[in-house]
Amino acid sequence: MSDETTTVAGGGADSPAPAAPPGAEPNPRRWVALAVIAIAQLMVVLDATVVNIALPQAQADLGISDADRQWVLTAYTLTFGGLLLLGGRIADYWGRKRTFVVGIIGFAIASAIGGAATNGPLLFTARGLQGAFGALLAPASLALLTVLFTDAKERAKAFGVYGAIAGGGSAVGLVMGGLLTEYANWRWCLLVNIPVAVIAVFAAIPLVPESRAHGDTRYDVPGAVLATLGLVSVVYGFTKAATDGWGATATIGFISAGVVLLAIFVVVEQASPNPLLPMRIILDRNRGGTYLASMLFGAGLFGAFLFLTFYLQVVLQYTPLKAGVASLPVTLGVLIAAGVATPLTPKVGPKPLMVVGSIVAALSMLALTQIGVDTAFATHVLPAEIVLGLGLGLTFVPLANVALVGVPDHDAGAASATLNATQQVGGSLGTALLNTIYTTAITGWVTVHGVVPYPPDNGQPRFGPSPQGLVHGYVTAFAWGAGLLVGSALIILFLLNVRKQDLEHTPGAHAMG
Repeated sequence: MSDETTTVAGGGADSPAPAAPPGAEPNPRRWVALAVIAIAQLMVVLDATVVNIALPQAQADLGISDADRQWVLTAYTLTFGGLLLLGGRIADYWGRKRTFVVGIIGFAIASAIGGAATNGPLLFTARGLQGAFGALLAPASLALLTVLFTDAKERAKAFGVYGAIAGGGSAVGLVMGGLLTEYANWRWCLLVNIPVAVIAVFAAIPLVPESRAHGDTRYDVPGAVLATLGLVSVVYGFTKAATDGWGATATIGFISAGVVLLAIFVVVEQASPNPLLPMRIILDRNRGGTYLASMLFGAGLFGAFLFLTFYLQVVLQYTPLKAGVASLPVTLGVLIAAGVATPLTPKVGPKPLMVVGSIVAALSMLALTQIGVDTAFATHVLPAEIVLGLGLGLTFVPLANVALVGVPDHDAGAASATLNATQQVGGSLGTALLNTIYTTAITGWVTVHGVVPYPPDNGQPRFGPSPQGLVHGYVTAFAWGAGLLVGSALIILFLLNVRKQDLEHTPGAHAMG
């Protein structure tokens, strides 16, 4: 989901791609190179929504438990979000084309491993590798565009194409995921990346030029390791809560260890001469509030999409294709709201739109708490999806601008990359938390109402919660998701003090998708 809302501006953490010298001739192959970069970006964007639709079938095929299924999503978002800033530095210093090509090849290999997975842990590992290579690919792609397109008008068109793929590709992924899962196999939702990657690599080698930043090229590897391990530990703690309970030693231990690691990360960043995340970026009131709101917003939304997918396919018995098409109204709402928010932001300022957008999204989640076993899609799910999309569009368009308010040019890449990372990290934490809440709610339901027989698996009898029990779990998760979105609105309301005139001097706006 985050891939369709915000993109990373600039290449590295605080070393944006340099502009061409005055009077320099533009690269003659820049538009063909844009097509190659767009193909690679489409592969990454499609993968996010394709896997969402395929998840119910993958879970059943590999025997993944309800408590562990969230790792199919969080393994990707955690590594992507945790390594994104480091990936930007690697692209700048190692070479943007080289990083781009390695990112594509690695993403394809990880997709092949995932497509051939015979158990849950192997699939989780593959998804983690996809996220790691995606963290190389995404910032390298944007840095290459910045280098290739030196004319302001051409650059705006190039980023417009990139942004359209980021937004529209997610909708295509929903339908493609349904088609591949229903008429082939869920594995093809991952394997389809391989031919796309082959085309992109063979086209990139002769067509995309190399470029790199100069000067201090040291990497903040300790920062990247601490941030990623800390986040993984917190998410694993949430997972243990689903199986062992919130008061269990393992649950408290992993969550506590994660918090300690993240605290050490902050200390290391403050002392580092080349920090992965310069503290001056997040200590600003507006930017810090924006990142915190973005994290809570992502936490509520990622979990919502997970349970909406399962509700459509498991309870309403939609085919994967029908479930994919049934999810498209969210994208429609985003497009409508984005068209409204873009001209309104400089007129009324970002804060009112962001508050309204968060509240509207929260109301849509509350509407989803009214679903039932026999709910009609047209009267309950469809309106909630459209309203959710409207809230998304109203929030994320101004959010991207506020993230760059008052940022010096040399920090623009880090500021926008941090926004993307907070969405991914928030999505990871939210998915783990809401899945744990869902599992706890189901356990409570089964304790009171018991289990019902399910169709045999390989001849073995199975028992589980009734459809009413599943809906109880989904509704509980939606309610908590709404609470996270309300929390995002409150942070925006009380912490942000950005005005519309502050947006006039926002750096790097051309690079926002």
